[in-house]
Amino acid sequence: MNLLQKFKETLSSVLPIMVIVLVLGLTLAPLGAGLILRFIVGGALLILGLTVFLAGVDIGILPIGERCGSALTAKRNLPLLLGVAFLIGVMVTIAEPDVQVLVSQIKGVSPAVNKWALIMMIAAGVGLFVVLGLVRTMLSLKLKFLLIVSYIVVFVLAFLCPPEFQGVAFDSGGATTGPMTVPFIMALGVGVAAVRSKGKSDSEGKGGTQSDDSFGLTGIASIGPVAAVCVYGILLKMMKSPSSASEELAQQAVSETAAEGSHSDGLGLGVFLELLPEELKEVSLALLPLVLMFVAFQFLLLKMPPKQVQRMAKGIAYSFAGLVVFLTGVNGGFMPAGERLGEVLGTYAAVRGGPWLLLLTLTGVVFGAVVVCAEPAVWVLTEQVEQVSGGTIRRKVMLVALSAGVAVAIGLSMLRVMCGFSLWYILLPGYALALLFSLICPPLFVGIAFDSGGVASGPMTSTFILSFTLGAAAAGGGNPATDAFGVIALVAMTPLIAIQVLGIIFKIKSRKVEK
Repeated sequence: MNLLQKFKETLSSVLPIMVIVLVLGLTLAPLGAGLILRFIVGGALLILGLTVFLAGVDIGILPIGERCGSALTAKRNLPLLLGVAFLIGVMVTIAEPDVQVLVSQIKGVSPAVNKWALIMMIAAGVGLFVVLGLVRTMLSLKLKFLLIVSYIVVFVLAFLCPPEFQGVAFDSGGATTGPMTVPFIMALGVGVAAVRSKGKSDSEGKGGTQSDDSFGLTGIASIGPVAAVCVYGILLKMMKSPSSASEELAQQAVSETAAEGSHSDGLGLGVFLELLPEELKEVSLALLPLVLMFVAFQFLLLKMPPKQVQRMAKGIAYSFAGLVVFLTGVNGGFMPAGERLGEVLGTYAAVRGGPWLLLLTLTGVVFGAVVVCAEPAVWVLTEQVEQVSGGTIRRKVMLVALSAGVAVAIGLSMLRVMCGFSLWYILLPGYALALLFSLICPPLFVGIAFDSGGVASGPMTSTFILSFTLGAAAAGGGNPATDAFGVIALVAMTPLIAIQVLGIIFKIKSRKVEK
């Protein structure tokens, strides 16, 4: 376990955001001494908590996932593999910190939502589509065709569900692919692809296509939550009239804004202690099913020696403590400051227009560029693509492409919030372009692109960027449930286009070399 390395990764991800907020909060958009202090303390707790959580995932949770994936694939029992894969998808999604944060923010503006019902729907969506992705690998189905069919179904469901859930649904797809979920899904995908590839190699006397099939499972899994939240919204719509729901949403938004304003006065550091019991309870509920599943796997499948079991238990304890501290920092100071900053800049933009609208948009652009460049997972992804392309696609080129794309995505989100145009004006052409590219892009790059959709939307997007957008939406006089949600979806959509463009460039260059 390298705590120092994890600390450096987390610090590089969080510190740039904190610096920008402090500069704006002390100059153009004053936040007040109390809220700034809470933001600093919340940021420090976030860094500490995320560091300990990621270390715990590395030493305790991820190895269990890898061992489960290896043991299941070695048994070559497809029904067992698919059943356990569904359970793993559900359990790790429930424990995913990004999902916990996102659902709390949804609950903050939509009182009709039951937090744990929504979490279970998202988790079930991940589990079902993980199974679908594994079946795709086992049957050697084309990834691009599965993606096209799945997204057609998703967009039909999205048009049928209430407007309050459309942005939320697509945001949930980006939020699920976080530091807890992705390692498990990737371990299952690589393991199944390896077994299928070996079987094909044995029967045909040649190597399989593991490199192509190893990618894409995360991208497929991230579609599940979108469909599941749309279904949840449709069910709520059937049980409740849209008008009454909209009235409650507006009333809740006003009360949340008033409550936030009351917290801005004074130092208010006691809020962290007040939040602690609730976060302990929430994290316990989130991790308990995962722990019980691991215990069952140990007795029935893994049978690890006591030393390894102790190491795994230590990792789970680290993850528990880290997640509690992380959520306390996020809810106690980090998100309230982000929301307040968006509120101040959004109020200036709404009242004074012109230059302040430009400032709000440029702030979103800067946040986007900083967030994606500081995300450790993005660096892993860019290195992976450089290796796969044999150095043809340089890491720097890819970083620039991703940074520009995410910056534009968040800038457009700010304009959407203030100008009130529909999320569909961006999502429909964006996904249509991404799916069109999948028909002409090399299959390997298609898999990497859709896997990386959630890479750019890391913890900073789910916590700070979404809070900032919610604040701006509240200040602009709109409905935060319809105007703010969707920003994570736009961030997650960017790599789908950027990486496939690079894949097409790689394909063209490869053909020239062959000639």
